[in-house]
Amino acid sequence: MTPLHQVIVNKKTNINPVWIMRQAGRYLPEFREIRKNNPNFIELCLNYKLASKITLQPIKRFDLDAAIIFSDILMLPHGLKQKVELKKNFGPILGDLNISSMSKLDEIDFTEQIYPVYKAIRSVSSEMNKVNKNTIGFVGAPWTLLVYMINQQSPKKNIKKNFFEDEYLINRVLIIIEKFLKIHIKNQIENGANVIQIFDSWAGLLEERDYPNYIYTPTLNLVNYIKSLNVPVICFPREIKNYKEFCEIVKPDAVSIDYNVDPLMISKKNKNPYSRWFRSKNFVN
Repeated sequence: MTPLHQVIVNKKTNINPVWIMRQAGRYLPEFREIRKNNPNFIELCLNYKLASKITLQPIKRFDLDAAIIFSDILMLPHGLKQKVELKKNFGPILGDLNISSMSKLDEIDFTEQIYPVYKAIRSVSSEMNKVNKNTIGFVGAPWTLLVYMINQQSPKKNIKKNFFEDEYLINRVLIIIEKFLKIHIKNQIENGANVIQIFDSWAGLLEERDYPNYIYTPTLNLVNYIKSLNVPVICFPREIKNYKEFCEIVKPDAVSIDYNVDPLMISKKNKNPYSRWFRSKNFVN
């Protein structure tokens, strides 16, 4: 069993893991060189040779126990053929949301659209297996992807005032997201990912009364699916107001906390047997 599995599955260790968010961040000159020559971020994520190389860069420099694949949570809407563009100094911009078109997509259509991601995972996992280390695949949580796909840009700038008005649209999109997230997860695992992380980057936007509909139930469905494939799962409900309740309901194998959270306080409050916490350091690309 790998060191990471010992921590998040057996939980029989005195070592608290530290999660370095975006391992291939701006602190690595070799990453900056690749990024300078590849300004289109989505195309870079879909270049499996470069994505593999970037993923392994921090492993070659530091004795880390796992590599998280160089990719993006917006591979999901890209796979659903919603236009995704990352604008410098602004963030992601998404195209119009065509529910009718998305509803007609099947697993083959989706997989073909983002197949290089899986090739990169296969390449990385073959290297990581040689040294008994993990390859972490990841997805965005349903709520966070819903925000991007309907809002069509990062809510950091602004979120549509009428975002919650069209309940039919929200429910249809959530059904589509869950269906294809499970396909995306399965494909990653089949190609060598042996841990999956779920990023709910915009969990902090919600009021607690909305957690059951938009965070707890959709995320629990994914967690149960990942566990059914015999793979451990880490959740990152960023800036959620109640980690303890999240862990009791969703039951991840481990939970990531962001740099604004005091790990001593959360360890006192959260005596939940289901989760091991990860402290993050946020190195932004």
